[in-house]
Amino acid sequence: MRLSFSLALLGGLLLGMTALWGGSLARRDASLVDRFWGMGFVAVAVAVWGSLPQPSTRASVFLGLAVVWGLRLSLYLTWRNWGQGEDRRYQAIRQRYGSRYTWSSLPLVFLFQGTLVWIISWPLQAFGGEARPWGLAETLGVLVWTIGFVFEAGGDWQLARFLRDPANRGRILDRGFWALTRHPNYFGDAVVWWGLSLPVVALGGWSVALVVSPLLMTYLLRRFSGVPLLERSLAERRPGYHDYIARTNAFFPGWPRRRAREENETGPDAARQTIRLQRIGLWILLTVLLLVVLYRWIRLGVE
Repeated sequence: MRLSFSLALLGGLLLGMTALWGGSLARRDASLVDRFWGMGFVAVAVAVWGSLPQPSTRASVFLGLAVVWGLRLSLYLTWRNWGQGEDRRYQAIRQRYGSRYTWSSLPLVFLFQGTLVWIISWPLQAFGGEARPWGLAETLGVLVWTIGFVFEAGGDWQLARFLRDPANRGRILDRGFWALTRHPNYFGDAVVWWGLSLPVVALGGWSVALVVSPLLMTYLLRRFSGVPLLERSLAERRPGYHDYIARTNAFFPGWPRRRAREENETGPDAARQTIRLQRIGLWILLTVLLLVVLYRWIRLGVE
């Protein structure tokens, strides 16, 4: 990863976010930043690809996958939020800061998210023009990206269809992807970045440190701005949401839990056993990814 080029990208992202902040003041809508979140990664991917004298196949493929992901996300959020006004999350921040929000929103919302785009995109910036052979890590990376993209785009599509039907007003979507996890779009988003990062992290050496990118994205979605904020709002607005929480995993997919049936048939520890098995499956997946990294590291050492 070229430091001077990376810092130039950071400067461009912060400049773009500052311009977007100016637009949000005119519209009194800070949620504009959400629509351009994906486009920030598109800009980084295009800039990295354009800076390479002879882009390799692996660089072109993974930078292209980042463009597909970012474009879809930005277009979907623009379509979904068109004419809806400012998102509840930003309204709450606006109320909390009062008259100070005009200037506070620049660092708190816009520059903060611009910096996050820069950090999370480090694996994209690390793709060079060298002709590295396509290997197991690249194949697994595409597979993991595909799984994440299907969960994210499929979850968004199912939710859009559900909300379009007036008969579903006030009801909870608990079918399809939404039967496996309460946030398939957030889960898919995180998995996409594990897929994009895998080929770079698997190179070993200093590249292993770039695992901070998918870890940060996963943390943000699971613990910071994704699941917690949305769940708080949904629990207040949807009467049946607490029951949905009781039977459906928050983030990682798993079979729906039927508490009454489990307690009658297998005892009160059934739900805990289900969660335990899901965690074992997650650890198996992480172990496989670690073995891939070690394999690539050893192979590079031998070569």
